[in-house]
Amino acid sequence: MPDGLTLFDRPALKRHRARAAATLGEAGFLLAEAADGLAGRLAPILRAFPLALDLGAHDGQLGRAALATGKIGTLISAETSPALARALPAPRVVLDEEMLPIREQSLDLVLSGLSLQWVNDLPGALIQICRALKPDGLFLAAIVGGETLKELRDAFIAAETEIVGGISPRVAPFVEIRDAGALLQRAGFALPVVDADTLTVRYRDPFALLRDLKNMGWSNALAERSRSPLRRDVLMRAMHVYAERNTDPDGRMRATFEFIYLSGWAPDESQQKPLKPGSARSRLADALGTSERSAGERAGD
Repeated sequence: MPDGLTLFDRPALKRHRARAAATLGEAGFLLAEAADGLAGRLAPILRAFPLALDLGAHDGQLGRAALATGKIGTLISAETSPALARALPAPRVVLDEEMLPIREQSLDLVLSGLSLQWVNDLPGALIQICRALKPDGLFLAAIVGGETLKELRDAFIAAETEIVGGISPRVAPFVEIRDAGALLQRAGFALPVVDADTLTVRYRDPFALLRDLKNMGWSNALAERSRSPLRRDVLMRAMHVYAERNTDPDGRMRATFEFIYLSGWAPDESQQKPLKPGSARSRLADALGTSERSAGERAGD
């Protein structure tokens, strides 16, 4: 991967995922939220998907929710961590989301829940997914967006700036929703749709948030992170800043998670296409019962 695209230390991410195999059940609520959101978007689609892939399956929550819709024939669970993959139902495969070993035009549906935000080349991964889909195949995914963990990011920036006079990257810069639709179009998807939900989780203290992140395998794996242990005075100051800025009247502290939902179809001739400019057979003004004016004409002139 070119240096300019190496945002994440992928070996570290895999180590974190492997460690989370034993703890994911204690902090899988974000995966459950994404699974519900994606299954809810899949259920109303009036067609079947004989062969589907759950890309970045974690502990299989998304796969179970998707199968429960009755829309899927065979679901292949794919994981980067062998430790997580061993607990998934067959058929299952261990792979890297950045280099998909999947034959072109072989899948009817690709699902992914809270995994693709960790790839270094997201446009490249989306292109590979689009190529793996049969014509008119569907891609549905949830990734975390740019508002995610903003409170934690700001607290560490404030603490490190105050104590050591500089900062080390500790919270990943996730995709902004305004860019997500362009990524789908760039990858070649037709009929792209992007929407977002925000989940506010409340904790008794910020250390509980850090434990959940570790248990999910979301510990810091940024390529430019400091390799030195986090200083205790910096950590304690960051936790104090976090509590100071984000505590509700009842003493609970807020943490923001933004979910960006992506959907797109592999191009196919059967899909609806926008009409060419000037091809309309009737005027909007006639349908609305109003008079048509040129752009420079004012009412009353």
